[in-house]
Amino acid sequence: MEMNNSLVTGITAIAGSSALGSITVATIPTVVSATVPAAGIAGWFGFTTAVTTIVAAPVTLPVGAIVATGALLTYGGFQAYKLINKKQ
Repeated sequence: MEMNNSLVTGITAIAGSSALGSITVATIPTVVSATVPAAGIAGWFGFTTAVTTIVAAPVTLPVGAIVATGALLTYGGFQAYKLINKKQ
């Protein structure tokens, strides 16, 4: 089977497709700060309190990009193999 540059074009088109969904690869804790009304009578007078919470922020990657990266690495390996085994 002969590979050509149209294969690379197709692979990059798959990478841009969002139809395949995404995968969560990591969850990073993130600090979120907010200002809320103070409790009790102080809040009634308009005083506020700073609240800091830590929430989990997911890191997602599109499935198409993962597939395309694997395909491009395979294609590059195939081209390197052909170059190394080229008869001179």
